[in-house]
Amino acid sequence: MKRFYKDAAFSAEGSGWRVTLDGRGVKSPGGRPQVVPSPALAEALAAEWAAQGEEIDPAAFVLRDLADYAIDVVATGRDSLIATLLGYAETDTLCYRADPEEPLHARQLAVWEPLLLAAESRWDVRFQRVCGIVHRPQPGETLGRLKAALTAYDDFSLAALNTLTSLAASLVIGLAALEPDADIAALWQAAELEENWQAEQWGLDAEAEARQARRFAGFAAAARFAELVRG
Repeated sequence: MKRFYKDAAFSAEGSGWRVTLDGRGVKSPGGRPQVVPSPALAEALAAEWAAQGEEIDPAAFVLRDLADYAIDVVATGRDSLIATLLGYAETDTLCYRADPEEPLHARQLAVWEPLLLAAESRWDVRFQRVCGIVHRPQPGETLGRLKAALTAYDDFSLAALNTLTSLAASLVIGLAALEPDADIAALWQAAELEENWQAEQWGLDAEAEARQARRFAGFAAAARFAELVRG
């Protein structure tokens, strides 16, 4: 698609902020006004539009896509998304470790246990740790408190959390990445611990490296989106 506008800007609208293209407000794919909660996010969205050349590259609108997801999907289906996120808590990667006699177990314990302990302290919950791959349900009280925590997030933060959690296969990591002081690179390394371990043993081919880089880019973009939402 060819560029159809000259200027990309943003302005206040109601209780939020909205990108304008040649003075016209941007809408979501669902036809809703793309009003976002912070000027910082609106400015970043306008920058995506302004950075386009003569041909528009849809893949360059990472932040816009997350905003549209918040407006068109999260806002109209919060309960469904929260249920999906709680499903990740049920099978959180950080809770499933190798057998204690395996070398991998020691690294999982060193990297994952501090994250789980921090989550348990923050949310006043208890996670069931498992050695092996046989599923064990998490305590109902844990899931109930996590549900209450998720319900307190706004639609835009939940949109970011959905991407963070799905890429990490861990709600614990996803929630940690939403924190203002989060070390995003370290959290990603925790999420990729087992893959990195395998790469150390057998090597990592170029295709796997490229896939890992794309996934990290998506993870970092979602974390940035959450930061911009906070303003």
